[in-house]
Amino acid sequence: MNIRNIFAFVAALALAMTASLLNAAPGEPEVWTCSMHPQIRQPGPGKCPICGMDLIPVESSASSDDGERTLTMSESARALAEIQTTSVARTYPKAEIRLVGKLEYDETQVRSLTARFPARIDRLFVNYTGMPVQAGEHLAEVYSPELLAAQRELLSAYTRDPEGSLTRAARAKLEQWDLPPDQIESIITGGEPSSQFTLRAPIGGVVADKYIKEGDYVQTGQPLFKIVSLDQLWLFLDAYESDLPWLRYGQPVTFTVEAFPGETFEGTIAFIEPEINRKTRTVTVRVNVPNPGQKLKPGMFARGLIQVRLAEGGEVFAPDYAGKWISPMHPEIVKDGPGNCDVCGMALVPAESLGYAGSPDAQAPLVIPDTAVLQTGKRAVVYVAVPDAEQPTYEGREIVLGPRAGEAYVVASGLNEGDEVVTHGAFKIDSALQIQAKPSMMNPQGGAMSTGHNHSATAPVTTDMPEMNKAAGHAESAASDELKLSPQQSAQLLDPYLKLQDALASDDLTAAKATLKPMMAVTGHTGTAAHLIHTMMSADSLEALRRPAFDQLSQAMIAALQADPSAAGRTLYVMHCPMVYNDHGADWIQASEPLRNPYFGAMMLGCGETKSTISSENSTTHQHVH
Repeated sequence: MNIRNIFAFVAALALAMTASLLNAAPGEPEVWTCSMHPQIRQPGPGKCPICGMDLIPVESSASSDDGERTLTMSESARALAEIQTTSVARTYPKAEIRLVGKLEYDETQVRSLTARFPARIDRLFVNYTGMPVQAGEHLAEVYSPELLAAQRELLSAYTRDPEGSLTRAARAKLEQWDLPPDQIESIITGGEPSSQFTLRAPIGGVVADKYIKEGDYVQTGQPLFKIVSLDQLWLFLDAYESDLPWLRYGQPVTFTVEAFPGETFEGTIAFIEPEINRKTRTVTVRVNVPNPGQKLKPGMFARGLIQVRLAEGGEVFAPDYAGKWISPMHPEIVKDGPGNCDVCGMALVPAESLGYAGSPDAQAPLVIPDTAVLQTGKRAVVYVAVPDAEQPTYEGREIVLGPRAGEAYVVASGLNEGDEVVTHGAFKIDSALQIQAKPSMMNPQGGAMSTGHNHSATAPVTTDMPEMNKAAGHAESAASDELKLSPQQSAQLLDPYLKLQDALASDDLTAAKATLKPMMAVTGHTGTAAHLIHTMMSADSLEALRRPAFDQLSQAMIAALQADPSAAGRTLYVMHCPMVYNDHGADWIQASEPLRNPYFGAMMLGCGETKSTISSENSTTHQHVH
């Protein structure tokens, strides 16, 4: 019995009760059952002993003679099946991109103070790194024979001719040595050269580096201090390749830091690295962050959120910058018309030429809730209410999906504005069609479904590994390969998941299935994750649990915890076995090493390698290169 038939049979059997609801004659309910585990039959209401779901009565009536993929039911049947619909509308959905990164110095706000003439450091006023300074404050006192000679030249030239060329040349020499005009005037006014010269801070900020100490003798060009202004910082966020279509220059970014819980800070995307990091497979995104009051500190870990509005065709809808002019080198300079950059004097360019603004005339796309979509690896199916029908009637349509935006999908084709799509109960309608051997999501050709047979409680691993891998690798399942979990969900699922992994590696079916009830408490009984857990509960063999169900759960867990490693609360190991599917293998998570393969158990317990680690200590994912 191959993997595809196992899952098809499980899903069909799990929803057979729904078909009974839609085909049985109306009357007083006498039998109550679980819609996900129809083998449970009780004389009254209660909870399913397998998954804890509320039992439902065997009662209703329906007909399905209206078309190949059409189902008609009574009003009472619709109510019992809890069918809910939503109108397809055009709107600009918001996609949320969550990224992590760190705050760093703004490189444009860094100044190095170097020796302009040979000197001896007689006294240091700034004698440790990190000291805050204001522009013009003294940093050190130095003695320099060269500076003393230059002062005498100025005084001698000034005595002869205050406005002469020699005076101007002597004054210019001191200015090139970074003497401020007031110091030069004080030398002339005093009439005597000063043996001590005070070095002053060119900008306000903090002393990031101190390269000298009292008594040092420095040469021309030798670095003395590095001063950094903290009035503006750079936030570097790591974006995955899949995030790139949604990122644009000029997008606002909100973020939080652990030092100020509950407080949100803002910045603007000013630069996106042109190259992907070959080890982490991420792209660095730089965000300019104003820092009034200097609450934020370089080195702080930050969690960023970018909200993107999507237009038709998946285009980013960003009309705020339409018609604006921006400096290519300093994107914080934005003007309503052409001109020059206030920082570098470079000519401003239209915002559209730098990708800052989408078209203001971009049409809103057709959008449906994600709960309306039933997916396999290749197809997406929705059920649409037939208008003006005498009784509630629903027809299935295969549609083409665009990008996902939060809890909605953009529809590329297959639906029209105003169509009423089923957002709750679509899986029940699909199962009813399937049981009646009509086209459905899982059985697109219609006809009686072949369930095959299995003569053993646990299917043995065949020695013909490539053929087995090929069959498993291309199997479709009732659980969507679009399964997505939030980092918070994954954190709640982590403990039972790790027990499940260990049980599968130990070839212990009973222990493996015991971990599913705690997972169901997290996922509930609706949604893609819940359907996957229900399907795993109905599995009668280790192979039915392992491929593709455990693989799909592992993929979703890994993706969520890599997006926010801090949610794990510990260091985790991402393992990889290349033999699970012959074309790409499969991954899973372990709490510790050594590797224990859950896909093969004792047969190939040590097959695989450590692929990466997810560490909550610094909230980064480390790749292991083998």
